[in-house]
Amino acid sequence: MTTPAFEDLAETFEFLDDWETRYRHVIELGKAMPAMPEALKVPATKVEGCASQVWLHPMPAEGRYDFLGDSDAIIVRGLIAVLHTLYAGLTPAEVLAVDAPAALARLGLHEHLSAQRSNGVRAMVERIRAHAAAAL
Repeated sequence: MTTPAFEDLAETFEFLDDWETRYRHVIELGKAMPAMPEALKVPATKVEGCASQVWLHPMPAEGRYDFLGDSDAIIVRGLIAVLHTLYAGLTPAEVLAVDAPAALARLGLHEHLSAQRSNGVRAMVERIRAHAAAAL
């Protein structure tokens, strides 16, 4: 289970030849994300377990999951954007059904992220899943 936006992203990644090009694309995705209001960057939205500061704020609407996210690290902001393409618009039950490691493996990210960044992605996925579970 993935979103059409994630399928488009996976298709784009297939055409990007090397990791450096993919890395730049992830950064561009982060730059294109809407800004998260400073008022939402509070301890309750901060994701623990990330090397950088990361905030995720759930924004469910009409039975669909969505969120705002931000980070003080540009690559992490890009990873938040990738997770947004994976989860935004799904129902909470669908969010819980997503196999995030398998989906992200399609992009080849796991091969190039440091252990700290990989742990941070896992922490973000866990937070997203917790938001979805609370919405059921």
